[in-house]
Amino acid sequence: MHITPAFRYRRWRLPALFAVATVLAACGHAPARRPAPPPAAHAWPQVTPADPAAAASVLMRALGLVGTPYRYGGNTPESGFDCSGLVNYVYRDMLALNLPRTSRELAALQGPRITPRQLAAGDLVFFGDKGNVWHVGIYVGEGRFVHAPSAGGTVRLDHLDGPYWRDHYTGAKRVLR
Repeated sequence: MHITPAFRYRRWRLPALFAVATVLAACGHAPARRPAPPPAAHAWPQVTPADPAAAASVLMRALGLVGTPYRYGGNTPESGFDCSGLVNYVYRDMLALNLPRTSRELAALQGPRITPRQLAAGDLVFFGDKGNVWHVGIYVGEGRFVHAPSAGGTVRLDHLDGPYWRDHYTGAKRVLR
């Protein structure tokens, strides 16, 4: 019996097609992967401010300024803000409260230092290193704060747990008493 090349081809055609189909199916479908769970977040206690109405007005004003451009020495929405200019503007505009102008002077305000577990909406949070304070923001709750971060940026909402802010956190002061 003589086997022709066409017969040989037919003999292997079905297994070859099956192998190619299997390879193509495997290449076209990746196994479903579940995303890695987010890192455990710090549990921030809910501390009621001494004056909830004043805190609410401060927070609403501060959050309303998110997106305003940063400008060194700036202290109005029209001119832009630096960090202490933002704090000064919000407290002056909402509560007619005049605060010191620089973050260092704000950190030196009279009053007890607040631990992170005692933070309440409206508290001032400070950042720096080696005993120097060079940045300030307004705590809004749930581990977040509003601030004017740096040149080229805008007023924004950030997390105290963020690596940069966590590493440079120096303390907090309560303005609303």
